Amino acid sequence: MKSITKQKPFDEVKQQLDRFDRVCIVGCGTCATMTKTGGREEVLNMKEHLQELGKLVTGWTVIPTACDEMTEGALNLIQGIQNANCILVMACALGVHKVNLYIDKPVIPALDTLFIGVEDSPGYFHEVCAQCGQCVLGETAGICPLTACHKGLLNGPCGGTNNGKCEVDKEKDCAWTLIYQRLKEQGRLDLMHKYHPPKNYQVVPRPRVIKLV
Repeated sequence: MKSITKQKPFDEVKQQLDRFDRVCIVGCGTCATMTKTGGREEVLNMKEHLQELGKLVTGWTVIPTACDEMTEGALNLIQGIQNANCILVMACALGVHKVNLYIDKPVIPALDTLFIGVEDSPGYFHEVCAQCGQCVLGETAGICPLTACHKGLLNGPCGGTNNGKCEVDKEKDCAWTLIYQRLKEQGRLDLMHKYHPPKNYQVVPRPRVIKLV
């Protein structure tokens, strides 16, 4: 499972860095490296672009995993980080959050976090979890209808499905056709008759917290 990210438009990064002239760049050696948004190559490319803008890049690094407990120690090893007046983080939102915990300087995200996904083949990722907090995988044969269906339908296919294909993307298999086929193979087609009430996203408290006891 990986955090899937994309680089923000450079004009947006440029705008966020407008008031800062000394920048330290932090990348991530795990998810952002795999998605080619914050690995060594992308960090060095960002460094070059910032230097062309007249920014002084005081230091840079690619933390093995920017969102875990190694973050603090890795930041302490960056030469030039204390000379920067902001940190540009090329990692997922959790990585940005982690860096912000340990640095008393403005932390600027260079990436947008899109979803949690898996890699099907080199460079091709698909969303597998929307972190909705109400998992139905046990009744949909392990296929999430929220992420596999373009419309996020919880109670079977829409009227536009045609020969097992999605009406939104005719090259894509209909999620509910896949669910039906797998439930049939498992002898659990009776679950297709179970009604799932629509999700009421308005009642989800934000920010979400959990305390384990």
